[in-house]
Amino acid sequence: MTATVVGVVIVLAILVLLGALSIRIVQQYQRGVVFRFGRVVAVREPGLRLIIPIADRMARVSMQTTVIDVPAQGAITRDNVTLTVDAVVYYRVVDPVKALVNVRQYPAAVLQISQTALRSVIGKADLDTLLGDRDKVNADLKAVIDTPTEGPWGLNIERVEVKDVALPEGMKRSMSRQAEAERDRRARVIAADGEFQASRRLADASRAMAGTPGAYQLRLLQTVADVAVEKNSTLVMPFPVELLRFFDRYARTGPAEEGSVPGEAALQPTGDGHRGDAGRRR
Repeated sequence: MTATVVGVVIVLAILVLLGALSIRIVQQYQRGVVFRFGRVVAVREPGLRLIIPIADRMARVSMQTTVIDVPAQGAITRDNVTLTVDAVVYYRVVDPVKALVNVRQYPAAVLQISQTALRSVIGKADLDTLLGDRDKVNADLKAVIDTPTEGPWGLNIERVEVKDVALPEGMKRSMSRQAEAERDRRARVIAADGEFQASRRLADASRAMAGTPGAYQLRLLQTVADVAVEKNSTLVMPFPVELLRFFDRYARTGPAEEGSVPGEAALQPTGDGHRGDAGRRR
């Protein structure tokens, strides 16, 4: 009886040991790659999985999106501006077998190729493109990094973004002066355009008022009314425009008497070579 009990205990211990060696748990965000005597035989889905002890080995690969920071890289743009750029890369594994078999330590490999691609893309872009068209630079970076990683390595580069662009202090001052000059130019152009439009409106108004003589007097009265709103102003009423026009017409035509020009009879000589009484009276 003692030998039987010992045997049963030994068998149970062996079964428990084999169960512990053969049972594997694969998380929902993982895939299990099974190697049998060093050769890939299967990819196990999430859940409780069994493998052959000693013969099989399972490697778990995370299928989550991984984020890596690309350290700041010094580069020279196409227009010979020295700057420092850092970026961030988002990638995930789409083929766990290739990620394990074709590349060793794929996170480090992605980091190295991201640094190289960042310097390469920055060297082909202008400073204005890098600062103003960031989406195009990000797309170029994604294309350069994704080409050698998706097919051979089984990785998908989901997104690449340039985080910060550090410019030299001299370049920052130059860009500030350029921006200030550009704003000054636009302000002057807008002011000149406003003066031009105002002059055209004034010309149209003067032509419209020229056809109506009373419009000048109405405009004058309106201006006087606008000035009189301020209580602390001294209002000086100008000479009426219509009275000035009356004197102007009188000076040009003069008073007409009996249809003759004034002074004409005074200048006509009499029969004896002297001016008549009418001329003297005048």
